[in-house]
Amino acid sequence: MSPPRRAVLRTLAVVTAVVVLTATAGCGGDAAAGGAEASELRYQGSVGQVTLPELAADLGYLGDVKLKWIGNVTGGPQDIQATATGQSDFGGAFNGAIVKLAAANAPITAVVSYYGSDAQTFQGYYVLDDSPIRSPRDLIGKKVGMNTLGAHAEAVLKTWLARGGLTPAEIKQVELVALPPVNTEQSLRQRQIDVAVLGGVIRDKAVASGGIRTIFTDYELLGAFSGGTYVFRDDFIKRNPETVKAFVTGVGKAIEWARTQPRETVVARMRDIIGKRGRNEDPSLVAYWKSSGVAGRGGVIDEKEFGTWIDWLAGEGELKGDRPKPGDVYTNRFNPFLDGGNA
Repeated sequence: MSPPRRAVLRTLAVVTAVVVLTATAGCGGDAAAGGAEASELRYQGSVGQVTLPELAADLGYLGDVKLKWIGNVTGGPQDIQATATGQSDFGGAFNGAIVKLAAANAPITAVVSYYGSDAQTFQGYYVLDDSPIRSPRDLIGKKVGMNTLGAHAEAVLKTWLARGGLTPAEIKQVELVALPPVNTEQSLRQRQIDVAVLGGVIRDKAVASGGIRTIFTDYELLGAFSGGTYVFRDDFIKRNPETVKAFVTGVGKAIEWARTQPRETVVARMRDIIGKRGRNEDPSLVAYWKSSGVAGRGGVIDEKEFGTWIDWLAGEGELKGDRPKPGDVYTNRFNPFLDGGNA
């Protein structure tokens, strides 16, 4: 059994467990307890980085809503699974991963985009300078290291391979290896993998060190797009609509603040946030921040940002039963930036 096949089976097993758990998951300290809406949101953070909700909170954009950090995320699918099972109140992941979880009847809805790819911020597929790999066909039999299997990096890679003329059987011969982002560059330089998927500040730091080159990027392949969104459980949304609106509004305002400020101002703010939260982190990564990559103003979600991955997952045979519609998975109703509005 190939590693990708094992990864699919593991993903399906996790999704099944999530669906079972959601039937009995608690809703945390939300409005069900006493009528008032939740004023505190549990979430997972990222080591050495500042998430948009954290930035929004520091800027005062969340109003009376507070954030409660409960640990650090290991990957997008794990983050939204934690939300679906009630361990956290919101989580973020690649839109394709959200589609898979929602299609398995997990009661979650995406509400605002939080990352994407543009000319400044993107995910690149990197090899060492002396690597012979230059085209899709060169990856047959090679190892590609990425943060999470079954998510953004895998979907983009397989799209590139398919557009490069590889058959499904040939694509299966490309071995996918799950690695923590902080270890992926090192694994490439030690030749433990042939290709490293690097994004954001981790990518910029690796490029600055030299000795690697891109074979392609998701921005070159697909253009500017938002790739991931934050989700809430449906029952949480029903009980706490104003809290969710405050969260979406705050994240949207943080996106626009970061988009319009000088880069040095944003970096300084993020470095300050890391220093104040006292998690014993190295703040050096934020020096490489360039943009959130979010395409839509204020994080407004475009239908194609789910439709593209619904079509891809259906073509991969990973969606069972009726194909979901994008509108079944996300909503913009809480976003004041919709249709050119302002927060």
